[in-house]
Amino acid sequence: MILSNPFFLAVVTICISVAIRVALYRTGLVYIVKKWWRRFEDCFHVYQSFKVPEYNESMQENQLYGRVTDYLNSLTSVEDSDFTNLVTGKKPNEIVLQLDPNQIIEDNFLGAKVIWQAEGGGGGSRNLVLKVRKADKRRILRPYLQHIHVVADELEQKKRVLKLYMNVDAPDRAWKPVPFTHPSTFETISMESDLKSKVKSDLESFLKAKQYYHRLGRVWKRSFLLYGPSGTGKSSFVAAMANFLGYDVYDLDLSRVKDDSELKILLLQTTKKSVIVIEDLDRYLAEKPAGLSFSGISNFMDGLLNSCCAEERVMVFTMNSKDHVDPAFLRPGRIDVHIHFPLCDFGAFKHLATSYLGVKEHKLFSQVEDIFLSGSSLSPAEIGELMIANRNSPSRAIKSVITALQTDGDRRGTGVCGRRVGFDVGSTKSESGEPGGMFCREGGVPAVRDIRKLYGFLRMKSSRHSSHSQSFDAGSPHTEG
Repeated sequence: MILSNPFFLAVVTICISVAIRVALYRTGLVYIVKKWWRRFEDCFHVYQSFKVPEYNESMQENQLYGRVTDYLNSLTSVEDSDFTNLVTGKKPNEIVLQLDPNQIIEDNFLGAKVIWQAEGGGGGSRNLVLKVRKADKRRILRPYLQHIHVVADELEQKKRVLKLYMNVDAPDRAWKPVPFTHPSTFETISMESDLKSKVKSDLESFLKAKQYYHRLGRVWKRSFLLYGPSGTGKSSFVAAMANFLGYDVYDLDLSRVKDDSELKILLLQTTKKSVIVIEDLDRYLAEKPAGLSFSGISNFMDGLLNSCCAEERVMVFTMNSKDHVDPAFLRPGRIDVHIHFPLCDFGAFKHLATSYLGVKEHKLFSQVEDIFLSGSSLSPAEIGELMIANRNSPSRAIKSVITALQTDGDRRGTGVCGRRVGFDVGSTKSESGEPGGMFCREGGVPAVRDIRKLYGFLRMKSSRHSSHSQSFDAGSPHTEG
C-alpha cells in the first residue's frame, strides 16, 4: 500500500535525485557527466575547425592570436575550465586568468555555441582552434570575429599604461614621453553633477561616432575650450578626461615651437586615442609671437592637416578669459564645446568640504554662504589647499576659509558668484551644417543676482550687529526677525 502511494513515490524520487546530485558534486563526477554529455551532444552536429597560429609562415607574430587570447581570457567560462593559469598583469597588483595548453572553453554568440581549444604546435609555437557548427558558420562566423576585435580593442584600451608627451627643445624637437599617473577623475573633480554627466555623455557618444563622422566627411575628433581664472580646475579636468577615455596626453608648449612648419610636424607625430592640450592660449595670442602665425595656429586647430593625422583625438584649449580672443579662433567647428570654470560658489565649497574634510553639514556653513552671497570668492585650488592644511580639524579648516574669503577673497566673486554653467545642445552650427555640439551659456538675470548679493550683505551685517549686542547684554533675550 505504501509503495503504491503517489505521494510517497514522489518523495522517494526527490530524495534519490538529491542524494545522487550531492554524491556527484562531492566526488567530482558532475564534471565527468557534463563532459560525456557534451561529447554525446557533439555527435549529432558537424563542426568545422579554424586554426589561429601564434606565428605566421614567416615566423612573425600573428596579431589575431593575441587578440583572441585576450578575448578568451576575459570570458567568465575560463574560470570554470579544468586548468587556468594565474599571472600578473601590466598594472600594479593586477592578477589575470590565462589559458592553459589543451584547455577547452565554450562561448555563445547570437544563440550559437562555439568551442575554443588551446593546443601546442610544432617548434614550441601554440595554436588556438575554433570549432563552429557548420549549420551556424555562415550566420555567425564573420560577426563573431568582428565581435572579438571590438572586445579586444576595449580590453587593450583598459590595459594601456597612459603616457604624457611634451615637446622638447632642440636638437631633436620631438615629443618626449613620461608615464601619466595623474589621479584626477570625474568623481574627484569639483563640478556640478549635471554638467559632469553631460560631459561624460558627450565623450561616450564621441567614442562611438566613427561611422557618423565619416558619413559627414569630417575628421573624427572633438575640441574643447576650458576658460576661467587660474586655480579653477582646468588642468585637473583635462586629466580626468584622459583617465576617463584611456587616452595619452600631448601637452604642447607653443613657446617652444619656432614656426608653423614645426607645429605641423608635431601634430603629424601625435597618435590616435590621445588628448592634445594647449594651455593659456589667450596669453600666447596676446603676446603676438614672432615665430608662429595666427593662421598656423588656426590650421593646427582644424585645418587640412588634421585629416592626415591619426583619428579619434580630443583637442583641449585653456584660457583665463576669451573676451579678448579673436572670435575666429572660437567659431563652431573649430571649438565644439565651451566650458566655463568659475571661482567657487557655495555649492562648490560644500562639494570640496565633503571631499577634503568628509563633512556634509556644519554649523559654520551658514556663515560661509553669507560671505559667498556678498560677492567674495576664491578659486577651488585656494580653498582646497586651506582644507588640506587643516584636514585634521574641519572646524579649523572652515574658519580658515572664512578668514581668507573675508580678506583675500573680497569682491573677487563679483559677477561670478551664483553663476551656473549650462549647455545648449546644437544651438549653433558649423560650416558643414553639423550641430556644433554643446556650448556654454553663462549667467542669468543680473538683477536677480544683484538682489541676492545685497540680501546676503545686509544679512551678514545684521548677524554681526546681533552678535555684537549679545556680547554686551548676555542676559537680554534675543529673537530673530
